[in-house]
Amino acid sequence: MEIYLDNSATTRVYDSVVELMTDMMKREFGNPSSLHRKGSQAESYVRYAKQTIAKNLKVNEKEIFFTSGGTESDNLALMGAAFANARAGKHLITTCIEHPAILQTMEHLQELGYEVTYLPVNSMGQILLQDLENALRTDTILVSIMHTNNEIGSLQPLEEAAASVKRYNPNIVVHTDAVQGYGKYRIYPKKMNLDMVSVSGHKIHGPKGVGFLYVNEKIKIRPILYGGGQQRGLRSGTENVPGIAGLGRAVEEIYHNLDQDVEGIFYLKQRFLSGIQTIPDCKINGYLDERSAPHIASVSFRGIRSEVLLHALEDKGIYVSAGSACSSHKPTVSATLKAIGVEPDLLQSTLRFSFSVFTTVEEIDYTLQSLYDIIPMLRRYTRH
Repeated sequence: MEIYLDNSATTRVYDSVVELMTDMMKREFGNPSSLHRKGSQAESYVRYAKQTIAKNLKVNEKEIFFTSGGTESDNLALMGAAFANARAGKHLITTCIEHPAILQTMEHLQELGYEVTYLPVNSMGQILLQDLENALRTDTILVSIMHTNNEIGSLQPLEEAAASVKRYNPNIVVHTDAVQGYGKYRIYPKKMNLDMVSVSGHKIHGPKGVGFLYVNEKIKIRPILYGGGQQRGLRSGTENVPGIAGLGRAVEEIYHNLDQDVEGIFYLKQRFLSGIQTIPDCKINGYLDERSAPHIASVSFRGIRSEVLLHALEDKGIYVSAGSACSSHKPTVSATLKAIGVEPDLLQSTLRFSFSVFTTVEEIDYTLQSLYDIIPMLRRYTRH
């Protein structure tokens, strides 16, 4: 038996996406910049994916730019907007629980002379709007607030935050890393006052190595890659046509029955957390209701190191995460868990379980039974 509960790290690709990409790599393999028919056919797939995503977001297709994934989208958004708007100021605002692709890019910008304010969060992982409003300054040019936290699933008051920023100064650029939220929620940038939105394909049952960045056509942004001038000069490089086509198909698939699918995933999460609550000395991090993402559950198991429990579950064919997959090989304590005030002895005892449309009730129940069996045994061995 193999049970995959690490869907925040990556997801199983839809069969229809695999079929489309396989066909393209074998037959429709032209370069979309080529002038002959093969190139035109490849370009039509890129155009269709762009139209699909633009329609989904209710934006103009020329505002969609394809990238290699969430990390590049975040880098392009932050550096591109910071460089383009530097004359108006060099003050940036973000939160202390962002993905490393945001936090490390902000650190880089600080080295280049920009000033960054990091907003704190409450014990449930949400910013306070008053903190944001207090941080805004006349030289603020960019605010980046994630949609859904990748470790504990907390949702930010994003629409209200963006409205506050725009009331203060409509010229401040508002960006969100929506890598964990897109495909679980309907995101409409124009309505929500979002100037830039980052998305990754492999989090929504699409291929790895492709994503997109929505950029409002009215804002100023500079490229961070230079070359052939593809994608209106903002993101040079030959387009990953199979990946882009697969991403477009994944968007179609994941939003086809969104409400029903999300309801099913949330039911699985609730079933799982109800079972977890019967285990002594376990702490669920974040909200238990709809204020947290439907697919992410963070649990701290007192007295058991996360790596030990992770591998014990792996021995039973259950795959989970000890935190963000993007930093799982680094021996560092989660900034998110520290920010929400998790007790020091639980920081190294936390696992993330994340679900998808492919997860079943039987898999949830098997995982719970495995935890009921494993945890008492591990605690006996670790007690002194």
